[in-house]
Amino acid sequence: MKGEAKAVTGDLIGTVLAVQANFYRVQLDVEETLPTTSLLCTRRTRLKKIGQHVIVGDRVVVEEPDWAGGRGAIADVQPRQSQLDRPAIANVNQILLVFAVADPPLEPYQLSHFLVKAESTGLDVVLCLNKSDLITTQQQEEIKTRLTSWGYQPIFMSVSHGINIDQVASILTGKITVVAGPSGVGKSSLINALIPRANLRVGEVSGKLAKGRHTTRHVELFELPSGGLLADTPGFNQPDLDCTPEELVHYFPEARERLAVASCRFSNCLHRDEPECVVRGDWERYQHYLDFLEEAIARQTKLNQQADPESTLKVKTKGKGQSQYEPKLETKKYRRSSRRTQLQELQDLYRDEES
Repeated sequence: MKGEAKAVTGDLIGTVLAVQANFYRVQLDVEETLPTTSLLCTRRTRLKKIGQHVIVGDRVVVEEPDWAGGRGAIADVQPRQSQLDRPAIANVNQILLVFAVADPPLEPYQLSHFLVKAESTGLDVVLCLNKSDLITTQQQEEIKTRLTSWGYQPIFMSVSHGINIDQVASILTGKITVVAGPSGVGKSSLINALIPRANLRVGEVSGKLAKGRHTTRHVELFELPSGGLLADTPGFNQPDLDCTPEELVHYFPEARERLAVASCRFSNCLHRDEPECVVRGDWERYQHYLDFLEEAIARQTKLNQQADPESTLKVKTKGKGQSQYEPKLETKKYRRSSRRTQLQELQDLYRDEES
């Protein structure tokens, strides 16, 4: 996070830690020679005119700082090394995926959904399992064996008992990390343990639904004492999969391992019932893959339909967020006439017969 402070005479380099309305809180690189390390900045009109957005994590050039007022202006944005869209964060190095092993209970299908979403970013994925003090050592071993077969080495921790917090901190040092996971698993508590001055609001788990309450409302980067930045993200229970059907298989480490040693017969294989498919087989998350594939196909079909108004498919909502696709009725001969039209046709027929 540290580096050369001055880009040009009088200008400084910093990282955007938070965005609120039209203001940006920027952490400057150099501490020793500056009156303050943080400025509240606006964006130059020129950036707005050229459509240059400024998001959390951006490396920016700040000019004409008003040290007394703690203000500055963002004059330029440096090229991004990576970017997440939901949430909007730039220059992220890794994703810290946090789940709980109990309270709320660990749900393999939900965890798989989050893992695939995290893999789709192309970033490194670190899996932490909180509240490990609530299960036995044997249960931990069973979970570890299962997730190892998925291609992950989980870190068992407990924020409330301080178990393995130092191990997590060492993985975050010197990097920009996004913390993700469902609500109520202890993400905010973990950040408070790593960065006490963050003082994030912590929610309780709903007793009726066994799900956590949403406590984080916006994205913000917090500076770790050991170096590095940590972003808390709004909690949600199920992330959307926005990949294409062809991309999906590459987000399963088990499938990647199979494809690394052999190839399917067909280059466009979707790994369902195609002959000589090397992915299809006896691995635990294969059914997850098939379920997620249906989601990806439905999404792709919907996008194609929106892009092509002449599409022969239409969306029919089934409730509970589900939908299906069925053929459109393209010509009038497939449509039933209204009662009014039928009555008018009968009246016209009678008139013709009388005349």
